[in-house]
Amino acid sequence: MAKYFDVHPDDPQRRTIGTLAEMIRNGALVAYPTDSCYALGCRLGNREGLERIRAIRRLDDRHHFTLVCPDFAQLGQFVQIDNDVFRTLKAATPGRYTFILPATKEVPRQLQHPKKKTVGVRIPDHTVTQALVAELGEPLVSSTLLLPDEEEPLTQGWEIKDRLDHVLDAVLDSGECGTSPTTVVDFSGGAPEIVRRGAGDPSRFE
Repeated sequence: MAKYFDVHPDDPQRRTIGTLAEMIRNGALVAYPTDSCYALGCRLGNREGLERIRAIRRLDDRHHFTLVCPDFAQLGQFVQIDNDVFRTLKAATPGRYTFILPATKEVPRQLQHPKKKTVGVRIPDHTVTQALVAELGEPLVSSTLLLPDEEEPLTQGWEIKDRLDHVLDAVLDSGECGTSPTTVVDFSGGAPEIVRRGAGDPSRFE
């Protein structure tokens, strides 16, 4: 049975965020809100957590997981990024974008695209998400909470708790999220390539 945490969207309770971060460090798989929609998240290096996400969403090994980071200082440890790309990303973050970039050796192999050796990264513009990853002190490995055979992600914490109670360890609720996942932009080939059009305005990369 998943534990249910309800926090204020603008001023999340520090004790609650601390409790959830400790659960993640100890191997928990959680559902949490972002600036685009709800996501599934676990600790970096939690192989069981990754397999649980794959099972819930029925993903294959080509799926790009995303490292959710609080800032560029942390993000830069996990992806290779040159000055031109950095300036482009800086202008668009924090925001509703996921960027695909070459992974550094800090990224476990099972998180990287098997052929391209890339990984998705993002810095969300969401108070609760920022509080959680800052407390965690490391990236949150994430994937959009979009269930198989459904067109839109789940938007309500209580509904996630009700439907996924048996496969999650915790649900963090701070109110309704949107239904559009992030816009995904691939920079691994140098020039930006829009892989998915979502909540973030893609025009700046066209």
